Amino acid sequence: MVTELYENIVDRREKIAVVGLGYVGLPIAVAFSKRAEVIGFDVNVAKVASYQRGIDVTGDLGDESISSSSVKFTSNPADLDGVRCFIVAVPTPVKSGNVPDLQFVKKASALVAEKLTPGSLVVYESTVYPGVTEEVCIPVLESQSGFRCGTDFKVGYSPERINPGDPVHRLENIVKIVSGSDEAALDIVAKLYELIIEAGVHRAETIKVAEAAKVIENAQRDINIAFMNELSMLFHEMDIDTNAVLRAAGTKWNFLNFRPGLVGGHCIGIDPYYLTYKAEDSGYHSKIILAGRHVNDGMGKYIASNIVKIMVRQRLDLSRTKVGILGLAFKENCRDIRNSKVIDMIRELQEYGVEPLVFDPLVDPSEAYEEYGVELSGTEALKGLNIAVVAVAHDCFASMGPEEIDSMYSDDQPKTIIDIKGIYNRTGLESKGYLYWSL
Repeated sequence: MVTELYENIVDRREKIAVVGLGYVGLPIAVAFSKRAEVIGFDVNVAKVASYQRGIDVTGDLGDESISSSSVKFTSNPADLDGVRCFIVAVPTPVKSGNVPDLQFVKKASALVAEKLTPGSLVVYESTVYPGVTEEVCIPVLESQSGFRCGTDFKVGYSPERINPGDPVHRLENIVKIVSGSDEAALDIVAKLYELIIEAGVHRAETIKVAEAAKVIENAQRDINIAFMNELSMLFHEMDIDTNAVLRAAGTKWNFLNFRPGLVGGHCIGIDPYYLTYKAEDSGYHSKIILAGRHVNDGMGKYIASNIVKIMVRQRLDLSRTKVGILGLAFKENCRDIRNSKVIDMIRELQEYGVEPLVFDPLVDPSEAYEEYGVELSGTEALKGLNIAVVAVAHDCFASMGPEEIDSMYSDDQPKTIIDIKGIYNRTGLESKGYLYWSL
């Protein structure tokens, strides 16, 4: 039945349903729609309505890709009737205490279970700790449907590797890890993704191997950035330019070119907690992973405290000093603000009585207010600043020349620029009288 399902999908006699249309699910749905009939389902009615109008709310694919695709966007569960191939790409955030929040993947599993028929295939893309697919998702599918995995339906896991805001590393040219509940499931999952993944697929030995591979990718990056952040704090105490050190060290062929910065988002800032949660459950207390998270989680407050120190040294009135923060997204060239660590910096400044202006032309103002209670300012508000904090290295900020930077400041006050990612020429700015600070 599984082989028949694949052939029917290729011949467009059966459909693929992608459940969850965020930064992961939307590109998958659009990509598959070039080779198969696709239903894109999401419970967010407003989001679906935007897609139906050809508007890409993620900003990653572009409106043209959405409007020209053949995906049937819907929030009506009845539209999933008769579908036998499901791809689940819903969020897996953390709750208070950094405990994995599996409510969305459980709800999606329950929804899919209601639609299961003999010969169905369910593939999960959501990032989880090893064991979730088999120990959490499959039991929900079985209990809600009355069918048995392996006998009546198959399950696969293929972790997402999409990098929002990255025009080079796209869905199609990143090798896709695939896995299945048995050999037949693995084979169809591999063949399905081979329809859209130009870089090919890697067949993992088990679902748990695939789950573990995904969660350590971001944990590894998190740890490396944490090391750079710790070095940055150390070098500040020693009055050494961190970026100069990294440029020098980077001349060796095997030096890993990680940079210090704010580490947030829905993957790298969260996935390590999924791994450490499972480690604790298995009786192992993580040392390195949690240490890295502790460093990175504290960087927003660290930067804010240094800004306040600069203001105090300049004898500025904290409540009257005009501070502009450029960037709210969790990373450059992306409009996603989930788990952005910029907000930690903003909150810490507010604790000191500083009310900064926040500007990010890529972010939806309504989302910023709904998520964080932050009212985004327009470009016209970035005038007469005492301090500009370039928090996110969007291209539109990185490309600003001296005149554009100068236009943000008050002429009769010291000019301070907080260049968190080190995107500007320090020497050039200091020669113009700026006080320059960077990680």
